Amino acid sequence: MSRKQMVRPGGRSARVQESVHTAVRELLAEVGRDALTVPLVAQRAGVTPSTVYRRWGDLQELLSDVAVERLRPDTEPEDYGDLRSDLTAWAEQFLDEMASPSGRAYIRDALLGDPDGGNAGRCSAYAAEQVEVVLARAGAREKGVPDVETTMDRVVAPLMYRVLFRPAGLDAGYARGLVADLLGADGE
Repeated sequence: MSRKQMVRPGGRSARVQESVHTAVRELLAEVGRDALTVPLVAQRAGVTPSTVYRRWGDLQELLSDVAVERLRPDTEPEDYGDLRSDLTAWAEQFLDEMASPSGRAYIRDALLGDPDGGNAGRCSAYAAEQVEVVLARAGAREKGVPDVETTMDRVVAPLMYRVLFRPAGLDAGYARGLVADLLGADGE
C-alpha cells in the first residue's frame, strides 16, 4: 500500500523530495533501472536510505512518485483559435508524449508503485485539467463544446488504451480521428 499522498511540500521536505527525484532521474540515465537501488539513490541525494524508505516505502513507490511528477504537464495547451485545432493539437502532443519509450516507462512506473490507484487518479486529473483548459477557451468563443468527461471518454481513454495495450500502428492520425469523431467530421 502506498505511503502518503505525495504533495508538493515546503521547506526541508521539498528539498529532500527534489534531491531524491533528481537523483532518481540522473541515476536512471547513468546506470539504468536494473542497477538502481534505494541506497544508491539516497547516497546521490545526500540523504539516508531510511529517509527514502520512510517517505516512499520502497523503490517501486519512489519510481512511481517520480513518474507521476514527470507526467505532470509543464504548460497549458496551445491556443490555435478554435476547438478543433486546439483539441487536435493537444491530442497529438499527448499521444506523442505518452507513446514515447520514456512516456510508456513513466506510465508503467506510475501504475506499478501505486496499489491504491492514487497515482492513476493524479495522472488522469492532469489530462482532465488540460482538456478543461481547451474546452473552457472554446466555450468562450464557440457553441456546442463537449464536456470534460465526454472528451476524456472519447479521446483520452482510447488513446491511453492504445498506448498501453495496442501500440502497433498508433500515430497522430488516430488522435485526429478521435477528435473528429467527437466533434463531428464535417467541422460542425
